[in-house]
Amino acid sequence: MKPASISEIKKTLFSLENEEVIELCLRLAKYKKENKELLNYLLFESSDKTAFLDKTRKEIELLFEELNHANAYLLKKGLRKILKLVTKYAKHVGEDDFEVDVLLHFCKLFKKQIPEAKRNVVLSNIFEIQKKKVEKIVSRLHEDLQYDYGVELERL
Repeated sequence: MKPASISEIKKTLFSLENEEVIELCLRLAKYKKENKELLNYLLFESSDKTAFLDKTRKEIELLFEELNHANAYLLKKGLRKILKLVTKYAKHVGEDDFEVDVLLHFCKLFKKQIPEAKRNVVLSNIFEIQKKKVEKIVSRLHEDLQYDYGVELERL
């Protein structure tokens, strides 16, 4: 079964009554955790993006503290978990500057807390990929933001 296009869904949603739209949203939230998290962000946290950014940074810092440095495999697995969280929150917000802020914070913590990355190819690749991702996103931003983020990138 092929799903309808976004424009068709939008037209249909506008034709429904408020109660029906509420029921559809609640039904969506029941089936997937990601839908529920997105709905939670849109309803409760989207009005204050700076607070959400601070909350996201603190969560990343906590996850960095919990990383297992026993071996490179466990460390890589923990880093992937953090990056998955960063990607999810960036999708929720949907703004490039938010994603750049969070990824730069990730890179700074990575550089500070994982000195063994210089000796491990996999770990250094994780860092380099995120750095390239930030550079790519920064290139799409406004010139003033490009300069500000460019300065931060050079510090890395």
